[in-house]
Amino acid sequence: MEHPFKEGNAYFFRTVTYHCIGRVTQSVGKFLLLTEAAWIADSGRFMQTIRDGILNEIELVDTLILNLDSTVDAFPWNHPLPREQK
Repeated sequence: MEHPFKEGNAYFFRTVTYHCIGRVTQSVGKFLLLTEAAWIADSGRFMQTIRDGILNEIELVDTLILNLDSTVDAFPWNHPLPREQK
């Protein structure tokens, strides 16, 4: 399956039911394997999230397998990935 996500790059994903963040390490069919991943329970003000990397509530999950069929949109994440629960 063709998609714009590059292995090694980090992204903020919005799906139909949740937000998550992580580094793409593998692509298999319609799935992406994300490492250094987190479920974002509260992103706060969205523009500040994308522009400044500010996140209000973070649940670390380490590895996440994302189904691209559920992805609404995604944004390059140009900030350090969160490594602490918040």
